[in-house]
Formats: sequence, C-alpha cells, structure tokens
Amino acid sequence: MDTTENKMGVLPVGKLLIQISLPMMISMLVQALYNIVDSIFVAQISENALTAVSLAFPIQNLMISTAVGTGVGINSLLSMRLGQKDQEAVDNTAMNGIFIIIITCLIFMILGLTVPAPYFRSQTDNQEIIDFGVSYLNICMIVSFGLFGAITFERLLQSTGRTVLSMISQLTGAITNCILDPIMIFGLLGCPKLGIAGAAWATVIGQIAATIVSIILNLTRNKEIKFRLKEFRPNLHIIGDIYKVGLPSILLGSIGSFLTYLINMILGGFSTTAIAVYGVYFKLQSFIFMPVFGLNNGIVPIVAYNYGARHKDRITKSIKLCSITAVIIMLAGLLIFELFPGLLLGMFNASEEMLRIGIPALRIIAIHFPIAALSITFISVFQALGRGFFSMVTSFVRQIIVLLPAAWLLSLTGNINNIWWAFVIAEAASLTTCLIGFKGVYNKQLATL
Repeated sequence: MDTTENKMGVLPVGKLLIQISLPMMISMLVQALYNIVDSIFVAQISENALTAVSLAFPIQNLMISTAVGTGVGINSLLSMRLGQKDQEAVDNTAMNGIFIIIITCLIFMILGLTVPAPYFRSQTDNQEIIDFGVSYLNICMIVSFGLFGAITFERLLQSTGRTVLSMISQLTGAITNCILDPIMIFGLLGCPKLGIAGAAWATVIGQIAATIVSIILNLTRNKEIKFRLKEFRPNLHIIGDIYKVGLPSILLGSIGSFLTYLINMILGGFSTTAIAVYGVYFKLQSFIFMPVFGLNNGIVPIVAYNYGARHKDRITKSIKLCSITAVIIMLAGLLIFELFPGLLLGMFNASEEMLRIGIPALRIIAIHFPIAALSITFISVFQALGRGFFSMVTSFVRQIIVLLPAAWLLSLTGNINNIWWAFVIAEAASLTTCLIGFKGVYNKQLATL
C-alpha cells in the first residue's frame, strides 16, 4: 500500500479533504475567472457584443464538455493501467487519448467554418449580434486546438496525481488571457484594435499557452507516462474503453449546452438584453459553483477508497464535512447576489434595461444556491460509489424534465421575472431525486459496512 492509500484511510478527513480538493478548487476558480474577465471586457464594446458572447456559450461549452468528458475516460483507463503496473498499456492509453482528441478537434475546426452563421441566425435577427457572434465563434472553433490540448494534457497530469502542475498550466492560460484581452480588444501597446475578435484571439492564445506549458510539464515531470510517437498505432479497443467512461460525461455536459440554447431562445422572445443578463448570470455563478465542484471532486477518491476499505465512519464524516462546507460557500454566494446585484451587473457595463431585468433575476436565481450545494455533494457520492446512473438521472430531472418545461410555462405569463423561478423549482426537484437515490444507495451499500 502506497503513501497516498495510507493517507486516504488514516489521515484526518478534514485535512485529507483540504489536501486533495484545494488544488482542484483553485484550478476551477481560475477557469471561472477566465470566463468572467472575457465578458467584462467584451461588455465595454457594447451590450450587443456581450449578448453575442452569451449566445456563443453553448457551442463553447459543447467543446469543453467533449474535451473534459474524453479526458475523464482517458484518466479512468490510464489510472487503472497504472494500478496494474502495465507501462505499455499506460503509454498506449495516453497516446490513443491524444489521437482521439486530435480527431475531435479537427471536426470542431471544420464545423467552425460553417456552423456559426446559421447557429446565430436561429436565435436572433439582430444583424449586429450575428456579426459579432460569427466573428467571435469562428476564431474560437477554428483555433480550438489550444482548448482541446490544454484540457487533455492537464488531465494527464491529474491522472498521475500532479494536480499542482495542472493548476500551473491553467494559471498560465488564464493570466495570458487576462493580459491580452484589453490589449487586443481596444488596441493597446501598438496592437491593432480588434474588438470582439480580439476577445476571441486572447482566449485562444491563452489556451495555446496553457497547452504548451502542460505538454512541457508532461514531458519533463510526468515520468509515469512515456509518449511513444514512433511506435503509436490507433487501437480501437482502447478508444472504445475510453469512450465507455467518457461518453456519459460528454452527454451530461452536452445537455447543459442544449438547455442554454433553448433558454436563450425563450428569453429572446422578451429581449436580447434578457439573453445578456442570463449570460452574465452564468459567468458570475460559475465563480460560486466552481469551488464547490472542486471540493466535490476531492471527495470522490476519499469516499471510493474508504468504501473499498469498509470505513463507514470516514465515509459519513466526509459526506457531512463536504456538505457543510459546500453549503457555507453557497450561502456566501447567495448573500453576495442578494445584497449587491447592481454592483455585480455594473462590472459588465450594464444599461438601465439590463439592471431592470438583471437585479431581480440574480436575486431570484440565487435562492437555489444552498440547495444546489447538497445536490452536487450527493452526485459526487453517487459517482464515488459507482452509481453513475443516479448522477445522469439527476441531471436529466433538473435540466430537461423540470427546468426547461418550467421556464417555458412561466414565460407564458408574460412576466420575465417568473422565468427565473424555474431554476429554484428545478433545483428543489433535483435535491428530492438525490435524497431518494441516496436513501436507496445507503441502505444497499453503506448500512451494512
């Protein structure tokens, strides 16, 4: 048994949770900062530019979900091969994972030449928004190799336990993006004034920088993986094994893209400003949710290990501690959204109309934050105990079965403020589903330990 395994079974749960979760929480905060800074600078161009970026989000999220989901599959199979001490299988898994990410990236690059224009026209007839959006999304898709490369090579670092090195790569990308955004958007320091295209270029250059750093760190510091280019041959069996684990994750992420696209269409029936408000909310809430996701990523190996070791008390203590911490974080987010909605929207150069729609929107939607903290924790526990099906059911219940129909029905009232209550209703339904699922899982898997 190695040191990590010993710690998982004997180190105080609180200390263990901090050690494992903190790098992930910082990494996810960095990712949230990435998104927020982009939109803050874009908002200085115009509200239509901000709306265009908001409408582009589902496609960007689809690319991220595909890369992350594939990375989950690579990590799972690679970690298993590492545990089996099969170096050749480890190397083959890594190389086949890189191969399928390259193919996926090429597909999105080709789609970037054709999809953006009809995609934006399906959501708005405002020509300025369409022009802004096509300019932005063309660049993000055609130069998406930075996004796919960064996520893939960062996941390879994480799979061998090098979460701090992964964090360094993400920080490189975020800092590069933050520095280049004002320079390229507004034409500072001799750079041409590129407007919204500058925001896209700052994003992809930041992603390319993160890719370069993560590749260097893998080659120099990730000794468990040997990247054998000359000996590589695509292996359909390995690719299939990667997608067995990764495909559900890709589908779950894609649901979010589909949902956001349809919510944007519902809000577009009221005004393009409403779409901009929803986009701003998404960026702001990520800064609250990302630390909670990082925290819960940390609980997964703790619960999984101690379930295998039959340490029921450590499992229950981990769940309680994670739940309490997540709720505290979300309560802090709730207070910020309730007390300072105008200040938050002001960071995005909000117009009077945007403030009129946005202030009640932020206050209403934020009510679901503490409820979501518990749902996210239960979903992580399901994953740790090998009950991924419950995670998928919960996501379907929340987003497709409840949230979307509720938003549409509430939109029929003609009062845009009513639509935001759909998020609270959906989260309550999600938590109910989680509690029912956890009761069954506890009785079957934990009560007898």
